[in-house]
Amino acid sequence: MDPEIQYILSLQAVRERAHHVLKLALENKLNHFDYHADRLDDAVRYVTGIIKRDYGPDRYGEIPPHGRWQHFQVGPRDRIGVLLSNWDSAKHDKKEQARGLVDLFLVSVLLDAGAGDKWRFTEPDTGAVIVRSEGIAVATLHMFLAGQYSTAESSRKDIVLGQALQDLKEEVLREGFQITHENPFVGVPSRVELLNALGRSLLRLPDVFGQSGRPGNLVDYLLSKTDKSKSLDFNVLWTTLQEVLLPVWPSSRTQLAGHPVGDAWPLQVLSSNPPSQSKYPSIQPFHKLTQWLAYSLMVPLERLLGVTWKNAHIATGLPEYRNGGLFVDMGVLTLKPEALSRGLASSGTSLPAFDATADEIVEWRALTVALLDRVHEAIQKTELGSVGLTLPQVLEAGTWKAGRELAAEKRPETRSSPVLILGDGTLF
Repeated sequence: MDPEIQYILSLQAVRERAHHVLKLALENKLNHFDYHADRLDDAVRYVTGIIKRDYGPDRYGEIPPHGRWQHFQVGPRDRIGVLLSNWDSAKHDKKEQARGLVDLFLVSVLLDAGAGDKWRFTEPDTGAVIVRSEGIAVATLHMFLAGQYSTAESSRKDIVLGQALQDLKEEVLREGFQITHENPFVGVPSRVELLNALGRSLLRLPDVFGQSGRPGNLVDYLLSKTDKSKSLDFNVLWTTLQEVLLPVWPSSRTQLAGHPVGDAWPLQVLSSNPPSQSKYPSIQPFHKLTQWLAYSLMVPLERLLGVTWKNAHIATGLPEYRNGGLFVDMGVLTLKPEALSRGLASSGTSLPAFDATADEIVEWRALTVALLDRVHEAIQKTELGSVGLTLPQVLEAGTWKAGRELAAEKRPETRSSPVLILGDGTLF
C-alpha cells in the first residue's frame, strides 16, 4: 500500500492533522469556526469538577476507559455481570467469556452511531425505558441473547457469526430495536448494510476470525501476539480492526487511489493551508468508530484475561457530538456568522444542522480531537495530575459526560447536540 495512504489510516495522522487545524484556528484562518482560547480554562474546570464530583476523593482508579461495557449497565441492573454468571454456569472459561464479549461489543459499537432524539427502547424483562447509546447497547444485548446474530445451525444463540450478519434483514433490526413510525430510529437501512458488509469481511479473514467469521476469535489471534509478560501492542489491535472494517464502510466514503480510507474526509482549510508536503494534504482522518471499538475491546481482555497494553497512548480523543458539543456549549468554539446562517437555514429549527460529511462538521471534529488533548494536558496540571488519568478515562468520566450534561441542561426537551448532524447512522 502507498505509504501516504497508510499515513492517512494511522492514528498519528488523526492527531497531527487535527493539531494543525487548531494551529490554524489560533491564527484565525478557519472557514467555519472561531476559537476562543480564553474560554478553554472554563471548560477544563467544568470537566474537572464532574470527575471530582463522581469519583473524588479516592475512587479515580475505578474510572474505566471510554468503552462499551458501561453502557450495558444503565440503571440498577448489572447486565454484563449476569451474562458472565450465565456463562460461568455453562462452563465457559474466561477465554470463551472474553470471546463472547468481543462478539457482543463489536456488533453493538458498530450499530451505535446515534439513535436520534425520539427513539426509545423498552426493555422486555424490566420495563425500563432506555434511550440513546445505552438504549442501543441494551437492545443489541437482547438481540444477541435471542440468537439474532447466530445461525439456525449453531449450537448456541449467544454468539455472533459472519454468515448471520451477512444475511441479517432490515425487519429483524426493526423488530429487535422496537422501531415503528411512532418510535423512529435514524439510518436503519444503512446500519443493516453495515452489518451485512461486516459479515462478509469477517468471513474473508479466516486467519483472524476462523472459518465461521466469529468476531470473538479475535481474542485468540491477539493472544497469539502477546509477549511473555502478557502485554499486547495496541498497534496490533489497531491494524487488525482497520483490516476488517475498511471494506465495511459505505462506498460513498473517501477513497484515495481507489483505496477506501474510512472515516477520513477532505477539509478545505487543510487544502488552502497544507500541513506538509503530501500527496493528500487536504484529508483529515478520524476513524472514530474504529477507535471507540478498540477502546471497548481492550477492556474484556484486561478484566477477564489479565492482558496489559503498550502504546495505547497513540489513540486519540473521539470526535463525536458529545465531546464536540462540550466545546460549543462552553463557548470555546462558535460558528462564524455565515456558517451559522447556513446551518439554521438547513435545519429550520433554532439549532444549526449540517450533513455529517459537510466541511463545517469535519472542521468541528478536527478541532474536537485537538482540544481533547488540550483538556487532558490541562487536567494533568490540576490537583488531579497525581492520579495519572489516561485520555480514555478523561473521555469517560469528564468530557463525554460533560457534553451530555450540558445538552440536558441547555436543551432539556431533546438533549441534543448544539450543532445537529444529519447522518446515515454509520458515522456518529
